[in-house]
Amino acid sequence: MSDYSRSAYESAKRGAGTLLAGALSATFVMVVMLAVMWAVEVVDYTTNGSLDREFGIIGWDPSGLVGIFFAPFLHVGFGHLMANSLPLLILGFLAALRGLGRFFAASLLIIVIGGVGTWFTSPDTITVGASGLVFGYFGYVLARGIFDRRVFDIVIGIGVGIAYYSILWGLLPNQQGISWQGHLFGLVGGVVAAWLLRRKREVV
Repeated sequence: MSDYSRSAYESAKRGAGTLLAGALSATFVMVVMLAVMWAVEVVDYTTNGSLDREFGIIGWDPSGLVGIFFAPFLHVGFGHLMANSLPLLILGFLAALRGLGRFFAASLLIIVIGGVGTWFTSPDTITVGASGLVFGYFGYVLARGIFDRRVFDIVIGIGVGIAYYSILWGLLPNQQGISWQGHLFGLVGGVVAAWLLRRKREVV
């Protein structure tokens, strides 16, 4: 085997190992996140939805700002949580593949931008649910390939766009009981996160 072939093989081997480690870490984090959401929903169910009322995002109410950090983990019943679980698991997994540090930073940006935007545009409304995170991870995975310019991430972004483009209907303000504001600002948060956390290139 030539030196070039050996070097290419070792590089590919390291890349595969890194990707596998990232996949295992991403799976673990998303399973834990979903487990927490389901546990919280059990408690919320047994207390007749008291967590939603106390820790949801309450628009234009200063006391409702605390909900920015708690609302993504709360849901209006198990049906609501079930609807969010699978897309959250898949999109969150893909968002976390590149490393947990970037993933947690992206999640925080999505939660804050999505939550603050929802608070400003939803007066006298209690908003809960992980759909803001779903839209945020959707936007993050799509934009990451563009900003990082990595072929692998571009391919993932294209696949996600094809598979989940229909969720964009959730941005329209015509569905009763659906927070299009949370969806919109979650998506914005995901794109902003992809930009801020993009791979820095050396200036030659």
